[in-house]
Amino acid sequence: MQREEPPVMTTGLERIAVKARCEPKLRFTSLAHHITKERVWENLNQIPAKSAAGVDGQTVTEAKEDFEEWVATMLQSVHREGYRAPDIRRVYIPKPGKQEMRPLGVPTVADRALQRSVSQVLSAIYEQDFLSCSFGGRAGRGAHQALATLHERVAGGKIEWVLEADLKNFFGSLSHEWMLRFVEHRVGDQRLISLIRRWLKAGVLENGEVHPSEEGTPQGGSISVLLSNIYLHYVLDLWFERVVKPVLRGEACMVRYIDDFVLCFQFRSDALRAQEALAKRLSKFSLALEPKKDQAR
Repeated sequence: MQREEPPVMTTGLERIAVKARCEPKLRFTSLAHHITKERVWENLNQIPAKSAAGVDGQTVTEAKEDFEEWVATMLQSVHREGYRAPDIRRVYIPKPGKQEMRPLGVPTVADRALQRSVSQVLSAIYEQDFLSCSFGGRAGRGAHQALATLHERVAGGKIEWVLEADLKNFFGSLSHEWMLRFVEHRVGDQRLISLIRRWLKAGVLENGEVHPSEEGTPQGGSISVLLSNIYLHYVLDLWFERVVKPVLRGEACMVRYIDDFVLCFQFRSDALRAQEALAKRLSKFSLALEPKKDQAR
């Protein structure tokens, strides 16, 4: 007599991932119940103990000690669409190898745990949608993998022309309106849409003053990395794959790491044609290229 195998248990996120993969046009209308107390606690424990505090001054240790006091209120406000995203504390850190400084947003520790939890749930959907050209802010797809893929495509193909591009002030420029429209392609749960809108609109505390956010998303929170990948998935990745590549004469490929990307072409005429189309495409979505990098060679 053959012994029956026990059924394979799947988590809620695995079920979301399978559904997203099988139904690429499905809008998920019930996601907020996956943002649980246990998930927030799990993500709070992933935040390094020495991480900087946000505007409320609460440390990681204090957030853990007081967890039971704040988590229920937080989750209730999410479900009521009444969550008030705390102001972001802005600090500046040096850019590697440059004199200029990069602005970094520091959310409160509790808000960071919530951002990580929401990112986890949304990533279950978007990891099925994102293209293979996209690296950065994704599990197992970091800078080393991006460079290895680029080297492989250039060395192993017919690539002769490379357009190295960097988006000008990307995190400070992206349109909130377009961002929400892109998210709503896949997310129909208004509780999460409301949450994302409030994170986008969170005030920024700098030099003792709070400034409203009308555009962009502060670098520093985990939700910002996911939102940037969603934004460029629609603005750049799909456009290059489905609109640009089919009309080119020769081979072409793209490798994108967050807001830095490289376009590779077999023919110079294709590179120049794509370069011109790229500027128009980006301007439609409130983006522009850094002029010093925007050159085919």
